[in-house]
Amino acid sequence: MKYRTGKPNRLLLPTGMMLIFSLLVMYVTACSTTPALQSWHTEILTEEFTEDMVGHQVNNFDDYMALEERLFKQLDEQIYANSATGPAQVLDRYSPGSAADPRRWQTNWNHSFELTSTPAVGGVLLLHGMSDSPYSMRSLGEVLNNHGYHVIGLRLPGHGTAPSGLKRVNWQDMAAAMKLAMDHLVSSLESKPIHIIGYSTGASLALDYTLNALEDESASTPESLVLISPAIRIHAAAGLAGFKNSLSVLPGLSGLAYLSVMAEFDPYKYNSFATNAGAQVHRITRSVDQRLQVLVQDPLEVDKLPPILVFKSTVDSTVTTDAVVDNLLKRLPADRNELVLFDINRNAAIKSTLLVTDPGPLTRRLMADPDLPFAVTFITNKNLHSTRVVAQHKAPYSLQAESVENLEVSWPSDVVSLSHIALPFPPDDPLYGRFQPQDNDLIYLGNLAFKGEQGLLKLPPQWLLRMRYNPFYSYLQERTLQWIDQKDWPDL
Repeated sequence: MKYRTGKPNRLLLPTGMMLIFSLLVMYVTACSTTPALQSWHTEILTEEFTEDMVGHQVNNFDDYMALEERLFKQLDEQIYANSATGPAQVLDRYSPGSAADPRRWQTNWNHSFELTSTPAVGGVLLLHGMSDSPYSMRSLGEVLNNHGYHVIGLRLPGHGTAPSGLKRVNWQDMAAAMKLAMDHLVSSLESKPIHIIGYSTGASLALDYTLNALEDESASTPESLVLISPAIRIHAAAGLAGFKNSLSVLPGLSGLAYLSVMAEFDPYKYNSFATNAGAQVHRITRSVDQRLQVLVQDPLEVDKLPPILVFKSTVDSTVTTDAVVDNLLKRLPADRNELVLFDINRNAAIKSTLLVTDPGPLTRRLMADPDLPFAVTFITNKNLHSTRVVAQHKAPYSLQAESVENLEVSWPSDVVSLSHIALPFPPDDPLYGRFQPQDNDLIYLGNLAFKGEQGLLKLPPQWLLRMRYNPFYSYLQERTLQWIDQKDWPDL
């Protein structure tokens, strides 16, 4: 057989040219649509913690806290000191003295916090989510401390400072910081039980730590886990975030370092979302998922996992209920875990024809499935003509709810559902709550209901519509306290 040589394939040539042309168009488009980046998008703070500091620069949690103080001093010097002030910047987080400046609060909840108790009944480590800050765990932390727990609300590396902090951080840095905090609690509390409460990506970190502890006999396994809106699995397309982030070093493509760029008016959460942050969530959720798949192959090892309580909204644009059920709870030992699901507002005033999707079919399947190895508590309307809310409780391996509890709370008339971000915030939260605090000139981002022409406000319409507090927070708080106070876990 003879092969032709020296002549280009006439089919491959146009295809290659089209690929090059497509990449060129993408490059030009990216360059022309790159949003204007501010100093808080580009400045790199060198005093941030990284995993490779452990063992020389940072040996314990006290060292971590000292480094954090230097980090915030650097933030003041490099960003706040060089930011404009005045009426035009009244909503700018990084404008000194603005309504959104977190340094004006009595406590700047962007910092890690430690609440001690003497004597302490136990310890609790609180972990916030990606692009978030310890503020999201503030309410739970204070209540837990009032009940005698030694509490640490950890600021994860890359957070609480500037969006640029998430451009280079990796999830292993966060896991290393978490271990320092856990070691500190263990040494402070001796043999007393320690629990972990993780919110969103913080839940993945809690699971990762627990899996590590099962492999390391010298590590302390948490007594129990409470996971709020847990990031268990995200869309596979998130894996492309790493590739997109690598392109951001090319001339004119610095904007690719962010999946979204917004004005920074929230004092305790980045509005701009770094591309690397999406990549890190994908990597840790994938790692935890793969390790769980391996662990469940050994019944003796998986039986060592601590009991897990999960709080989840049935509608969640970040994490699906399917992922929580199939990738986590169904894999775990029977009779010791529970899923608390918050339904949408089923009052007849909310027309089902307005909904894009209704989570009802999935919820009904869960409540009627006799093969579930975990308990389910379903928070829903008392009936279709009432805004009153009940908790329907279904035990593991049950065909239907065995009890119904009236919660003495109601859906607000203007609320359709909760959201991924709403669950840990009470209605009286001064920043995200239902009512704006009186005599307070600090920014309020809660129950805003402005109407007017599009494009007028600095706050995007989709941002305004998202639910930011939990009308049923009192139930979440009560169940959390009951869970970690429990002494006799079944089948442990």
